[in-house]
Amino acid sequence: MKIIIINGPNLNLLGTRETDIYGSQKFEEYFETLNGKFEDIDLEYFQSNHEGALIDKLHEVGFSYDGIIVNLAGYTHTSVSLADAIAAINVPVVEVHISNIHAREAFRTHTYTGAKAKGIISGLGLKGYELAINYFKG
Repeated sequence: MKIIIINGPNLNLLGTRETDIYGSQKFEEYFETLNGKFEDIDLEYFQSNHEGALIDKLHEVGFSYDGIIVNLAGYTHTSVSLADAIAAINVPVVEVHISNIHAREAFRTHTYTGAKAKGIISGLGLKGYELAINYFKG
């Protein structure tokens, strides 16, 4: 089984950015933990602060992987283009948010990209990524 985690803008700063909201662990460290828990799965990780790079990655993996986990961060609430990219591929997508987007600013409660995903996990911290992997495992 091949699954990729695609993180969007500012998530490269996890562990140092707004730790009261996002926690103090760097994503790369957490990704090592995920690899240890899911040794039977080929896990990949991609992060970009650029919308076009995220779209290109979705196009690249969206017809050959078994699952895609996305946290498109701020683009979740603004990008019709990323929503269109998710709709255009045939690999199922699960959207993850570290914070509870429904308990934050009003503009964060709407997700263009989540509307095209199989489901959304929000507000469970980094654990949301593990839950998404378990979804794909069945």
